[in-house]
Amino acid sequence: FAEDKATTWSGEGKCAKCALKKTDSCQMALVVKEGDKEVTHLVAQNDVSKGFHKNICSATAKVKLTGTIKEVDGKKEIVASKIEKAG
Repeated sequence: FAEDKATTWSGEGKCAKCALKKTDSCQMALVVKEGDKEVTHLVAQNDVSKGFHKNICSATAKVKLTGTIKEVDGKKEIVASKIEKAG
């Protein structure tokens, strides 16, 4: 069983509740371009994502996120180890 390799994504950080209306409580989501479409990934609640959430709850922000992907209830979530504003 190999450990998931950390990956870095660049995209728009948004609040899954306030901006996207996808969750019942505030949670970070990352919207990335994959080819010619936008794909939204939820970011798992941990100290890193909760600490950064104030930057994206009331407005979207370009971000660079490093983490791994895990499956939760049949859906993929990113477990962030580092999040920073991009550009």
